[in-house]
Amino acid sequence: MADKLCEKLLNGKDQHHDIASIALKTIVAEVPTSNVAQSVLVSISPKLIKGITDPVKVCSIFPDPILILYSIANGTHSLSAIFFISCFSHLVFQDMSIEIKCECLDILCHVLHKYGNLVASDHEQLLMALLSQLSSNQASVRKKTVSCIASLASSLSDDLLAKATVEVVRLLKNKDSKPDLTRTNIQMIGALSRAVGYRFGPHLGDTVPVLVNYCTSASENDEELREYSLQALESFLLRCPRDISYYCDQILHLNLEFLSYDPNFTDNMEEDTDNEYPEEEEEDDESADEYTDDEDISWKVRRAAAKCLAALIVSRPEMLFKLYEEACPKLIDRFKEREENVKMDVFNTFIELLQQTGNVTKGQTDSDESSPRWLLKQAVPKIVRSINKQLRDKSIKTKVGAFSVLKELVVVLPDCLSDHIGSIIPGIEKALCDKSSTSNLKIEALIFTRLVMASHAPAVFHPHIKSISGPVISAVGERYYKVTAEALRVCGELVRVVRPNIEGFDFDFKPYVHPIYNAIMTRLTNQDQDQEVKECAITCMGLVVSTFGDLLGTELPACLPVLVDRMGNEITRLTAVKAFAVIAASPLHLDLSCVLEHVITELTAFLRKANRVLRQATLGTLNTLIVAYGDKIVASAYGIIIVELSTLISDSDLHMTALALELCCTLMADRRSSPNVGSTVRNRVLPQALAIVRSSLLQGQALLALRNFFAALIYSANTSFDALLDSLLSTAKSSPQTGGVAKQALFSIAQCVAVLCLAAGEDKCSSTVSMLTAILKDDNSNNSAKQHLALLCLGELGRRKDLSSHAHIENIIIESFQSPFEEIKSAASYALGNIAVGNLPKYLPFILDKIDNQQKKQYLLLHSLKEVIVRQSVDKAEFDDLSVEKILRLLFNHCESDEEGVRNVVAECLGKIALIEPARLVPALKERTTSPAAFTRATVVIAVKYSIVERPEKLDGFLHPEISSFLLLIKDSDRHVRRAAVLALSTAAHNKPTLVKSLLPELLPLLYDQTIIKVNYFSILFYAIN
Repeated sequence: MADKLCEKLLNGKDQHHDIASIALKTIVAEVPTSNVAQSVLVSISPKLIKGITDPVKVCSIFPDPILILYSIANGTHSLSAIFFISCFSHLVFQDMSIEIKCECLDILCHVLHKYGNLVASDHEQLLMALLSQLSSNQASVRKKTVSCIASLASSLSDDLLAKATVEVVRLLKNKDSKPDLTRTNIQMIGALSRAVGYRFGPHLGDTVPVLVNYCTSASENDEELREYSLQALESFLLRCPRDISYYCDQILHLNLEFLSYDPNFTDNMEEDTDNEYPEEEEEDDESADEYTDDEDISWKVRRAAAKCLAALIVSRPEMLFKLYEEACPKLIDRFKEREENVKMDVFNTFIELLQQTGNVTKGQTDSDESSPRWLLKQAVPKIVRSINKQLRDKSIKTKVGAFSVLKELVVVLPDCLSDHIGSIIPGIEKALCDKSSTSNLKIEALIFTRLVMASHAPAVFHPHIKSISGPVISAVGERYYKVTAEALRVCGELVRVVRPNIEGFDFDFKPYVHPIYNAIMTRLTNQDQDQEVKECAITCMGLVVSTFGDLLGTELPACLPVLVDRMGNEITRLTAVKAFAVIAASPLHLDLSCVLEHVITELTAFLRKANRVLRQATLGTLNTLIVAYGDKIVASAYGIIIVELSTLISDSDLHMTALALELCCTLMADRRSSPNVGSTVRNRVLPQALAIVRSSLLQGQALLALRNFFAALIYSANTSFDALLDSLLSTAKSSPQTGGVAKQALFSIAQCVAVLCLAAGEDKCSSTVSMLTAILKDDNSNNSAKQHLALLCLGELGRRKDLSSHAHIENIIIESFQSPFEEIKSAASYALGNIAVGNLPKYLPFILDKIDNQQKKQYLLLHSLKEVIVRQSVDKAEFDDLSVEKILRLLFNHCESDEEGVRNVVAECLGKIALIEPARLVPALKERTTSPAAFTRATVVIAVKYSIVERPEKLDGFLHPEISSFLLLIKDSDRHVRRAAVLALSTAAHNKPTLVKSLLPELLPLLYDQTIIKVNYFSILFYAIN
């Protein structure tokens, strides 16, 4: 089939060409397997190559003599008619030959795009055939050839790719080539780089200088040559970012030069001056817009330069400072671009610069003069002046682009427009009120208004509220739903702005309350509108009621029932639930008696719904309502809520569990709740809590909520402490049904026991400690599970309360170091360290003394010291100077221990102390990087690893200038030290990349060197085995 179709395409009738071409493309697209594709390609590839390489017959200016003689002999035509028919037949034949060639190229492009790897044996023949077509006189052939070679390039070998590139560059360097052929070759270079990406990098040295030369030396009328050259450079920047680095400065200057390239138009306003006469400016803009020249295509060069500059910004974040110094002023100046499409590209390029600034400087302040954020802040006045001119432009598209720039500016640099709000407000008003404004323009203006209100202090807007509130409120009544929804969101921010503080009345907000309320109420009560508008209206009304409720006394009885009604609608119920949470949290303490009972009933029913997000929102809203209006809620409602809560407590959804337990605590803490509440909690919720405490998944907020729940039971539910303690301790027992308890669950149980004891009072706490120590004194080896839990409970209690009143408790715990069970020894170490946290002056010297004097227990005692140090670093507490001195002396003495476990614990201790005392530790650690003992060097590097945590710490300022001393030990002669340095580098790169960013050029080669297999290590291993 493929053979016959190729035959019809190449030699068939004219009317069969298109049919054969479509059929062949369909076969290529639909071939099911690579085996079938291989056989098809073997059949059609030679024929397609033949169709491409066969020469096109060109019509001569002389007629065909055979045709003339034949016609004269038959006497069928006049001589002039015969001459015309002969020439025309050749022209038709030529056109058909070009058409066939284009069809062959088109089919071959499809083949190579999908099956380029399957015709690897024909790659060279294909490449030679296609390269020859780049010199074709027909533009359509050259265009399709470029696409075809680009499809082939992705599967070419490096040698053939180099051969193709060398040939194209050779053609480019030929000064005698026709301009059309030169443009084609430049397009070919760009297409190659887009197709093969980084593989084109080695050829940039040959191509970039040629393209730059064409840009700068092309004739004034050859705009397309410059455009294609800039497009190719853009492709290099995006696809070969590493190899193009050398040329980036040159490309930047080239782009800035051609960004304002406009030889046919003279602009006398090169300097961006702040004209005090906006009317005259507008007239100037209009006169500039009057210039038109249909033959002027210089705008294509400016557009290509803008896009190339955008590629430079995106791909070179390290050049950001230079870009702000050189490119930013030029871009701002080009906001006045007269061609609208180019202006949009200039706006987009500037937005890319802003986004790159936000990405690179995330977490930095704008007070550092070396930061791009500081440079951006200095440019804000100029940006605003230039943008304000664009907001007065007649073009809707220009205004939309201007608001897009302002939006990104506010996102990247919040609070940067405080001094310029007054100059921007007229542009917002005009965008919202002008009859010629489109929906897109209004949406962009409203989004910017919302963002700028959310990111600036309310007082900034108070002088302009009258100007801005009218257009925004009018926009709420727009017919297009997206405009209405965005206007409602702006109203939400407007509410916060006009009354930011309930107590303070620095601004007279009362005149704006009812207009805002009426506009939103109209939307709230309207049923026939888009869901987005309904949700925005509900959210906004919640904000209005919570902020202005004291001035809406007569309106609330009409408004609140509507919100309750929206809770009954499945589409809007979630939004309505959240709105009531906002209202309930209002400091105005509004009267909700008209709807409160109905709201509680609806919310309780929502706890049974399958929608997880709805249940979460419901739990939060119920919590807020009970805190604020518990005295107005009927007692029977509490019992129903508790019953529903018991079904939500499970380790399958810990977030839901935490919310449910928090609500239980709120219910029990409410003094107005009836005694039946405590009974219901004990009967329905407590069994679920005792079940979840055994879960190995319990952690974080859920564990905190569970601890608070047990404390609340003791405080308010009249629960027997002894019974509750027995229940908790019993959960640690293994059973045939549930099996043993996970280690993590034992820690959870111990924490709950500690909180329970502290809530019960001093006497209960003391008796519990005595009971736990009695368990430790029991020598029965079958009692190991109880001893394990007892040690953990003592540790949790000791961390929260000073246990020094219990004589010799530290000796009782240290006796457990002799246990044959590893988990008990580990728990004893944990307990001793946590008890020391409760009374450092007494127990810390005890631990330090034992570390020095009891070598056999040294590892466990070091773990106890680690617990002390970790707790102190987490709690942001500090040691006294004498203790730090003793700890450091001890730790540094054990840096050279032969046991790797001891060295690791020492390193972690040093790292955590560094978080507490960075000024002392960083120099001490750095000093030991030159120690002759390899273990010491490795230990201090691992200590730095443990000191690098994700959250910001005061250590960062001390470590940043010194971190090279530790990481450069990656080239140390000892493998333990090198491994420690690699681990430290990995931790820094993951948690604090700014610490190592400047060191990467030096560190990466050293890191790559560690991937090389060292043969001498295998030799050592071989001799050791033998």
